Amino acid sequence: MLWSMTTSANGLHAIEASEIHARRERVFLVLSGLFLGTLAMLNILGISRFIKLAEVMTGDGGSMVFAVAVGVLPYPLTFLCTDFISELFGRKRANWVVFVGLLLNVWVVFLLWFGGVLPGFELRDPATAELVRDAAGRLPVFFEIRALTFGAVGASMIAYLAAQFCDVYLFHFWKKLTHGRHLWLRNNGSTLISQLVDTTAVILITHYYAKALPIQADQPVARQLMLFIFTGYAFKFVIALADTVPFYIGVHWLKRYLRIEDEGGRMKDEG
Repeated sequence: MLWSMTTSANGLHAIEASEIHARRERVFLVLSGLFLGTLAMLNILGISRFIKLAEVMTGDGGSMVFAVAVGVLPYPLTFLCTDFISELFGRKRANWVVFVGLLLNVWVVFLLWFGGVLPGFELRDPATAELVRDAAGRLPVFFEIRALTFGAVGASMIAYLAAQFCDVYLFHFWKKLTHGRHLWLRNNGSTLISQLVDTTAVILITHYYAKALPIQADQPVARQLMLFIFTGYAFKFVIALADTVPFYIGVHWLKRYLRIEDEGGRMKDEG
């Protein structure tokens, strides 16, 4: 009985038998996969390396270095994915993807912790049982990555939740306010504000909680933190503006491809 309810006459599953339903599920899977895969990578890469964008000399003979963590590079893609999911599948699905992303963060941390406590072949000090560092004072590669990930993941998870839920909420706030018009406003308005929330939270928590930022002791801490926030946000700001055209094109094409428009020619918000 159950088999007959979920399988069509030609032997296909109900989702596979409906081409439109199958299309929608495939697109949702691709967008969710990009979101979750990117999230996992940026949490592992995190602050393992800082990219120097520019250096400006100051009047006191010092310099201001504009740099972003390598984990920041793919992060704007996560907001683009949630915007696509919000526009095409509704607020509830977007929030679920954000929640699964949180579970993924926990899973990554667990694997790194568990992989570190299992016995391995690394050299240890016979007296203290601590790992032996190399000539540069570094731990074995896995443990260096583990330490950097643990140092930043707390900040990442808090900022992630605040920023992603903020992004989804603001996206639908602007959508409701404009009655489904002005796609550029809800795309940029939600992303730019949520990116500011994310950048500020990550920098402050990473410094004050994890002490993992490359802060120079001979320069004012507040100025360096503000510079990290400004640089990270400026990078995300430019990327967010740059993805407006691809977002417009993508939504226009996907709405036609997935056939999810309502009677007024606009997609029905399922959330």
